[in-house]
Amino acid sequence: MEYRPLGRTGVKVSSLCLGCMMFGGKTSPDDAAAIIDRALDAGINFLDTANVYSRGRSEEATGAALKRNGKRHQVILATKVHGVMGEGPLDQGNSRQHIIAQCEASLRRLQTDYIDLYQIHRPQPDIPIDETLRALDDLVRAGKVRYLGSSTFAAWQLVESLWVSKELGLNRFVCEQPPYNLLDRRIERELLPMAQTYGFAVIPWSPLAGGLLTGKYQRGQEPPEGARFADQSNPVYRRRLNDRIYDVIEGLQPIADAKGCTLSQLALAWVMQQPGVTSPIIGPRTMEQFEDNIGAYDVEFTEDDLKQINRIIRRGDSVAPFYEAEFGPHPHRVLA
Repeated sequence: MEYRPLGRTGVKVSSLCLGCMMFGGKTSPDDAAAIIDRALDAGINFLDTANVYSRGRSEEATGAALKRNGKRHQVILATKVHGVMGEGPLDQGNSRQHIIAQCEASLRRLQTDYIDLYQIHRPQPDIPIDETLRALDDLVRAGKVRYLGSSTFAAWQLVESLWVSKELGLNRFVCEQPPYNLLDRRIERELLPMAQTYGFAVIPWSPLAGGLLTGKYQRGQEPPEGARFADQSNPVYRRRLNDRIYDVIEGLQPIADAKGCTLSQLALAWVMQQPGVTSPIIGPRTMEQFEDNIGAYDVEFTEDDLKQINRIIRRGDSVAPFYEAEFGPHPHRVLA
């Protein structure tokens, strides 16, 4: 197992992060515990969840598994805040009120007295970033959170956050969690260079493009029953399941076949080995999927392989983006 620095922190994390989104939902707590135990045995020491995953049940399943195996102190445990957690207007977003309340709730669900990495799940343009950073800084100073991160922020928003942290003497973001895979390489344009310049760890989510890069989707065939993209009533899924993805998939499959690995292993290994990437987040629903994922450690690339991949999907290009535009309009912010 390779361990890499989590940005500027000095903390070392495994080069794969176990995403716990399915735990407590499609994956039962007992099966989740088995996957967590297997991951720890394989050397993975980095777990990522969020309060919004199954409305808290993912955190509960993750916390119960770590309580049962007694290995909480051996892992870097990450969770997130922002999403809707109730019916009222105060039950979402990046305000001090919501952040403080949800941190306390996450600590209870995770059965721990500190969170190693607490992340803002999405930017919120109508809330000044200093409001968010002051609340997060208070949590660090109280010992409830050790490091701060973000997810799906634009490069300029992260640079703005650094300026605000410096101006106000606050703890800064050390980690960004963006979408990144062989169907969506947009972060190579600005985000990755920014992260390398300013010492951000990068822990990509959806390195398998939500399952599009697993090999289960074939041109001219109906998606497998029960597969995520079989639900064509979802406009996002309908947009992403387009003809262009098959050009990439059909170009990558012979490379995977020549290496004797699955398409998902090839795609995951590629993200894991990209400059500036710290630890891609895998999101297995079953033990079988987890075992396939860790097989990515055995995949190696030659210079010719990488050149061929760049011809199939160019640097910075995207054929199946999660969002039409990464971020909407932002009102002028005033530092208070």
